[in-house]
Amino acid sequence: MTTHEEELRVASWNIEHNGRGRDGGEDHRHLAHDILAEFRPHVLFRQELTGAWDNGKRDLYAEANRLGLIPFMSLPKEGRSRNPVGVMIDPSLFLTDAHFDHDLPWKAICNPQVRLKGCPKQLCLASAHLCHFDPSLRETEARRLTVLADSGRSALFGIDANSYPHRIGEEAVSLPDWQQVADRVHYEHRTVERNGQRGSDTRPDEILSGGKGVFVDLGHYAGTVLKQPGALAATASLKRTDQGPAQRIDRMYCTPDLVPALRHFEAVVTDEVGEVSDHALLVARFDLAVLRRILTPTH
Repeated sequence: MTTHEEELRVASWNIEHNGRGRDGGEDHRHLAHDILAEFRPHVLFRQELTGAWDNGKRDLYAEANRLGLIPFMSLPKEGRSRNPVGVMIDPSLFLTDAHFDHDLPWKAICNPQVRLKGCPKQLCLASAHLCHFDPSLRETEARRLTVLADSGRSALFGIDANSYPHRIGEEAVSLPDWQQVADRVHYEHRTVERNGQRGSDTRPDEILSGGKGVFVDLGHYAGTVLKQPGALAATASLKRTDQGPAQRIDRMYCTPDLVPALRHFEAVVTDEVGEVSDHALLVARFDLAVLRRILTPTH
Protein backbone atom coordinates (compact mmCIF):
# COMPACT_ATOMS: atom_id res chain seq x y z
CA MET A 1 0.00 0.00 0.00
CA THR A 2 1.37 3.41 -0.98
CA THR A 3 2.01 5.65 2.02
CA HIS A 4 1.15 9.35 2.16
CA GLU A 5 4.82 10.23 1.70
CA GLU A 6 5.08 8.13 -1.46
CA GLU A 7 1.98 9.44 -3.23
CA LEU A 8 0.99 12.52 -5.17
CA ARG A 9 -2.51 13.65 -4.24
CA VAL A 10 -4.48 15.61 -6.82
CA ALA A 11 -7.88 17.17 -6.15
CA SER A 12 -10.40 18.92 -8.39
CA TRP A 13 -13.44 20.77 -7.07
CA ASN A 14 -16.05 23.20 -8.28
CA ILE A 15 -16.87 24.97 -5.02
CA GLU A 16 -20.25 26.53 -5.71
CA HIS A 17 -19.90 30.32 -5.92
CA ASN A 18 -16.49 29.88 -4.23
CA GLY A 19 -18.27 28.99 -0.98
CA ARG A 20 -19.49 32.57 -0.58
CA GLY A 21 -23.18 31.67 -0.41
CA ARG A 22 -25.61 32.79 -3.09
CA ASP A 23 -28.26 35.44 -2.45
CA GLY A 24 -27.27 35.96 1.16
CA GLY A 25 -26.78 32.26 1.88
CA GLU A 26 -24.35 30.88 4.44
CA ASP A 27 -20.63 31.43 3.84
CA HIS A 28 -18.93 28.03 3.50
CA ARG A 29 -15.40 29.13 2.59
CA HIS A 30 -13.77 27.98 5.81
CA LEU A 31 -15.55 24.62 5.71
CA ALA A 32 -14.44 24.13 2.10
CA HIS A 33 -10.84 24.80 3.07
CA ASP A 34 -11.10 22.39 6.01
CA ILE A 35 -12.44 19.63 3.74
CA LEU A 36 -9.62 20.12 1.25
CA ALA A 37 -7.01 20.25 4.00
CA GLU A 38 -8.05 16.76 5.16
CA PHE A 39 -6.88 15.38 1.81
CA ARG A 40 -3.60 17.35 1.82
CA PRO A 41 -3.52 17.84 -1.98
CA HIS A 42 -0.24 18.52 -3.76
CA VAL A 43 -2.16 19.74 -6.81
CA LEU A 44 -5.60 21.36 -6.73
CA PHE A 45 -7.73 22.17 -9.77
CA ARG A 46 -10.42 24.71 -8.86
CA GLN A 47 -13.51 25.89 -10.63
CA GLU A 48 -15.79 28.81 -9.64
CA LEU A 49 -13.25 31.04 -7.94
CA THR A 50 -16.01 33.64 -7.77
CA GLY A 51 -14.77 36.94 -6.36
CA ALA A 52 -11.33 35.52 -5.58
CA TRP A 53 -9.73 38.41 -7.52
CA ASP A 54 -11.20 41.09 -5.19
CA ASN A 55 -9.10 42.94 -2.60
CA GLY A 56 -5.75 41.93 -4.06
CA LYS A 57 -6.90 38.30 -4.60
CA ARG A 58 -7.41 37.97 -0.84
CA ASP A 59 -9.71 34.92 -1.06
CA LEU A 60 -7.37 33.16 -3.48
CA TYR A 61 -4.39 33.54 -1.16
CA ALA A 62 -6.42 32.62 1.92
CA GLU A 63 -7.29 29.26 0.37
CA ALA A 64 -3.76 28.67 -0.90
CA ASN A 65 -2.23 29.58 2.47
CA ARG A 66 -4.61 27.25 4.30
CA LEU A 67 -3.44 24.38 2.07
CA GLY A 68 0.22 25.33 1.84
CA LEU A 69 0.05 25.73 -1.94
CA ILE A 70 1.02 28.31 -4.56
CA PRO A 71 -1.99 29.60 -6.55
CA PHE A 72 -2.53 30.46 -10.20
CA MET A 73 -5.82 31.89 -11.45
CA SER A 74 -7.25 33.09 -14.75
CA LEU A 75 -8.81 36.54 -14.42
CA PRO A 76 -12.35 37.29 -15.65
CA LYS A 77 -12.89 39.77 -18.46
CA GLU A 78 -15.68 42.23 -19.04
CA GLY A 79 -18.73 40.59 -20.59
CA ARG A 80 -17.54 37.05 -19.84
CA SER A 81 -17.97 34.55 -17.01
CA ARG A 82 -17.36 35.88 -13.50
CA ASN A 83 -16.43 32.39 -12.26
CA PRO A 84 -12.76 31.86 -13.19
CA VAL A 85 -10.68 28.74 -12.70
CA GLY A 86 -7.37 28.16 -10.96
CA VAL A 87 -4.61 25.69 -10.17
CA MET A 88 -2.64 25.38 -6.93
CA ILE A 89 0.59 23.43 -6.49
CA ASP A 90 2.81 22.27 -3.63
CA PRO A 91 6.13 24.19 -3.77
CA SER A 92 7.90 21.43 -1.88
CA LEU A 93 7.34 19.09 -4.85
CA PHE A 94 7.10 21.34 -7.90
CA LEU A 95 9.04 24.02 -9.73
CA THR A 96 7.07 26.37 -11.97
CA ASP A 97 8.38 26.91 -15.50
CA ALA A 98 5.54 28.98 -16.96
CA HIS A 99 1.89 29.97 -16.60
CA PHE A 100 -0.48 30.43 -19.54
CA ASP A 101 -4.12 31.44 -19.74
CA HIS A 102 -5.83 30.10 -22.86
CA ASP A 103 -8.20 32.94 -23.72
CA LEU A 104 -11.55 31.63 -24.97
CA PRO A 105 -14.88 33.34 -25.66
CA TRP A 106 -16.49 32.51 -22.29
CA LYS A 107 -13.86 31.39 -19.80
CA ALA A 108 -10.08 31.00 -19.88
CA ILE A 109 -8.22 27.76 -19.17
CA CYS A 110 -5.61 28.14 -16.41
CA ASN A 111 -2.44 26.29 -17.45
CA PRO A 112 0.73 26.31 -15.35
CA GLN A 113 3.66 24.27 -16.65
CA VAL A 114 5.66 22.66 -13.85
CA ARG A 115 8.30 20.06 -13.14
CA LEU A 116 8.54 17.59 -10.29
CA LYS A 117 11.77 18.49 -8.54
CA GLY A 118 14.58 16.35 -9.91
CA CYS A 119 12.62 15.38 -13.06
CA PRO A 120 13.57 16.90 -16.41
CA LYS A 121 10.25 16.42 -18.24
CA GLN A 122 7.67 19.14 -17.89
CA LEU A 123 4.12 18.47 -16.70
CA CYS A 124 1.28 20.60 -18.06
CA LEU A 125 -1.42 21.20 -15.45
CA ALA A 126 -4.77 22.83 -16.20
CA SER A 127 -8.16 23.64 -14.78
CA ALA A 128 -11.15 24.29 -17.03
CA HIS A 129 -14.86 24.95 -16.63
CA LEU A 130 -16.55 24.31 -19.96
CA CYS A 131 -19.31 26.65 -21.10
CA HIS A 132 -22.63 25.85 -19.42
CA PHE A 133 -24.87 27.17 -22.19
CA ASP A 134 -23.28 26.40 -25.58
CA PRO A 135 -22.44 22.85 -26.78
CA SER A 136 -20.50 24.22 -29.76
CA LEU A 137 -18.28 26.28 -27.49
CA ARG A 138 -17.71 23.25 -25.25
CA GLU A 139 -16.36 21.44 -28.31
CA THR A 140 -13.96 24.30 -28.97
CA GLU A 141 -12.84 24.32 -25.33
CA ALA A 142 -12.26 20.57 -25.37
CA ARG A 143 -10.23 20.82 -28.58
CA ARG A 144 -8.18 23.60 -27.01
CA LEU A 145 -7.38 21.28 -24.08
CA THR A 146 -5.90 18.75 -26.51
CA VAL A 147 -3.01 21.15 -27.22
CA LEU A 148 -1.75 20.40 -23.69
CA ALA A 149 -0.63 17.01 -25.03
CA ASP A 150 0.88 18.33 -28.26
CA SER A 151 4.49 17.45 -29.14
CA GLY A 152 4.61 14.56 -26.69
CA ARG A 153 3.90 16.65 -23.60
CA SER A 154 2.63 15.07 -20.37
CA ALA A 155 -0.53 16.65 -19.00
CA LEU A 156 -2.94 16.35 -16.10
CA PHE A 157 -6.07 18.44 -15.64
CA GLY A 158 -9.45 18.70 -13.92
CA ILE A 159 -12.66 20.09 -15.38
CA ASP A 160 -16.30 20.77 -14.81
CA ALA A 161 -17.33 19.55 -18.27
CA ASN A 162 -21.01 20.60 -18.15
CA SER A 163 -21.53 17.56 -20.40
CA TYR A 164 -21.48 13.79 -20.16
CA PRO A 165 -19.12 10.79 -20.52
CA HIS A 166 -19.36 9.14 -23.92
CA ARG A 167 -18.93 5.46 -22.92
CA ILE A 168 -22.56 5.26 -21.86
CA GLY A 169 -22.77 1.51 -21.29
CA GLU A 170 -19.81 1.53 -18.88
CA GLU A 171 -21.08 4.28 -16.58
CA ALA A 172 -22.59 3.75 -13.15
CA VAL A 173 -25.27 6.38 -13.80
CA SER A 174 -27.62 6.44 -16.78
CA LEU A 175 -27.76 9.59 -18.89
CA PRO A 176 -30.75 11.89 -18.38
CA ASP A 177 -34.13 10.91 -19.75
CA TRP A 178 -34.81 14.28 -21.33
CA GLN A 179 -38.54 13.66 -21.47
CA GLN A 180 -38.46 13.70 -17.67
CA VAL A 181 -36.30 16.82 -17.23
CA ALA A 182 -38.43 19.78 -16.17
CA ASP A 183 -35.89 22.54 -16.87
CA ARG A 184 -36.39 23.50 -20.54
CA VAL A 185 -33.36 25.80 -20.62
CA HIS A 186 -31.17 23.01 -19.25
CA TYR A 187 -32.42 20.81 -22.09
CA GLU A 188 -31.23 23.39 -24.64
CA HIS A 189 -27.87 23.78 -22.91
CA ARG A 190 -27.03 20.10 -22.49
CA THR A 191 -28.35 18.34 -25.59
CA VAL A 192 -27.09 18.15 -29.19
CA GLU A 193 -28.61 16.90 -32.42
CA ARG A 194 -27.38 13.65 -33.93
CA ASN A 195 -29.06 11.87 -36.84
CA GLY A 196 -32.07 14.13 -36.51
CA GLN A 197 -32.59 13.49 -32.80
CA ARG A 198 -31.67 15.41 -29.67
CA GLY A 199 -29.60 13.64 -27.01
CA SER A 200 -27.12 14.22 -24.22
CA ASP A 201 -23.99 16.14 -25.16
CA THR A 202 -21.02 13.77 -24.89
CA ARG A 203 -18.85 15.46 -27.52
CA PRO A 204 -16.24 17.03 -25.19
CA ASP A 205 -15.46 13.65 -23.65
CA GLU A 206 -15.32 12.07 -27.11
CA ILE A 207 -12.75 14.69 -28.13
CA LEU A 208 -10.69 14.28 -24.97
CA SER A 209 -10.75 10.52 -24.41
CA GLY A 210 -12.38 8.97 -27.48
CA GLY A 211 -10.90 8.22 -30.88
CA LYS A 212 -7.17 7.53 -30.55
CA GLY A 213 -7.25 8.62 -26.91
CA VAL A 214 -5.40 11.91 -26.49
CA PHE A 215 -6.22 11.66 -22.78
CA VAL A 216 -7.45 9.06 -20.31
CA ASP A 217 -10.50 9.76 -18.14
CA LEU A 218 -9.16 8.86 -14.68
CA GLY A 219 -12.57 8.08 -13.23
CA HIS A 220 -13.40 5.74 -16.09
CA TYR A 221 -9.99 4.02 -15.86
CA ALA A 222 -10.24 3.58 -12.09
CA GLY A 223 -13.79 2.28 -12.33
CA THR A 224 -13.37 -0.13 -15.25
CA VAL A 225 -9.69 -1.20 -15.11
CA LEU A 226 -8.79 -0.80 -11.44
CA LYS A 227 -12.34 -1.83 -10.42
CA GLN A 228 -12.55 0.83 -7.72
CA PRO A 229 -16.03 1.46 -6.28
CA GLY A 230 -17.12 5.08 -6.35
CA ALA A 231 -14.80 6.12 -9.17
CA LEU A 232 -17.76 6.45 -11.54
CA ALA A 233 -20.09 8.12 -9.05
CA ALA A 234 -22.23 11.06 -10.14
CA THR A 235 -20.75 14.45 -9.28
CA ALA A 236 -23.41 17.09 -9.96
CA SER A 237 -25.84 18.47 -9.26
CA LEU A 238 -25.94 17.30 -5.66
CA LYS A 239 -28.84 19.68 -4.93
CA ARG A 240 -31.14 20.33 -7.89
CA THR A 241 -33.88 17.91 -8.87
CA ASP A 242 -35.40 19.73 -11.88
CA GLN A 243 -32.47 18.82 -14.17
CA GLY A 244 -32.71 15.06 -13.82
CA PRO A 245 -30.55 12.79 -11.67
CA ALA A 246 -26.97 13.77 -10.81
CA GLN A 247 -24.40 12.98 -13.50
CA ARG A 248 -20.62 12.49 -13.77
CA ILE A 249 -19.91 15.90 -15.31
CA ASP A 250 -16.77 16.65 -13.24
CA ARG A 251 -13.78 14.70 -14.46
CA MET A 252 -10.00 14.46 -14.36
CA TYR A 253 -7.87 13.51 -17.36
CA CYS A 254 -4.21 12.77 -18.03
CA THR A 255 -2.04 11.79 -20.97
CA PRO A 256 -1.69 7.98 -21.33
CA ASP A 257 1.95 8.00 -20.20
CA LEU A 258 0.91 8.98 -16.64
CA VAL A 259 -1.75 6.30 -16.21
CA PRO A 260 0.60 3.58 -14.83
CA ALA A 261 1.18 5.81 -11.79
CA LEU A 262 -2.53 6.07 -10.88
CA ARG A 263 -3.34 4.16 -7.72
CA HIS A 264 -6.76 5.41 -6.65
CA PHE A 265 -9.53 7.74 -7.77
CA GLU A 266 -12.75 8.71 -6.03
CA ALA A 267 -15.61 11.16 -6.17
CA VAL A 268 -16.09 12.32 -2.58
CA VAL A 269 -19.76 12.92 -1.77
CA THR A 270 -20.29 13.51 1.95
CA ASP A 271 -22.77 15.61 3.89
CA GLU A 272 -20.07 18.25 4.41
CA VAL A 273 -19.17 18.31 0.70
CA GLY A 274 -22.87 18.69 -0.13
CA GLU A 275 -23.18 21.52 2.36
CA VAL A 276 -20.42 23.45 0.62
CA SER A 277 -21.17 22.77 -3.05
CA ASP A 278 -23.49 21.20 -5.59
CA HIS A 279 -20.44 19.34 -6.97
CA ALA A 280 -18.53 16.36 -5.61
CA LEU A 281 -14.84 16.64 -4.76
CA LEU A 282 -12.57 14.53 -7.00
CA VAL A 283 -9.39 13.03 -5.52
CA ALA A 284 -6.73 11.09 -7.45
CA ARG A 285 -3.70 9.43 -5.89
CA PHE A 286 -0.58 8.65 -7.89
CA ASP A 287 2.47 6.60 -6.98
CA LEU A 288 5.09 9.32 -6.71
CA ALA A 289 8.06 7.04 -7.45
CA VAL A 290 6.42 5.74 -10.64
CA LEU A 291 5.51 9.28 -11.64
CA ARG A 292 9.12 10.37 -11.18
CA ARG A 293 10.31 7.57 -13.45
CA ILE A 294 7.77 8.54 -16.12
CA LEU A 295 8.89 12.17 -16.00
CA THR A 296 12.55 11.18 -16.24
CA PRO A 297 12.92 9.82 -19.79
CA THR A 298 15.91 7.59 -20.48
CA HIS A 299 16.42 8.81 -24.04
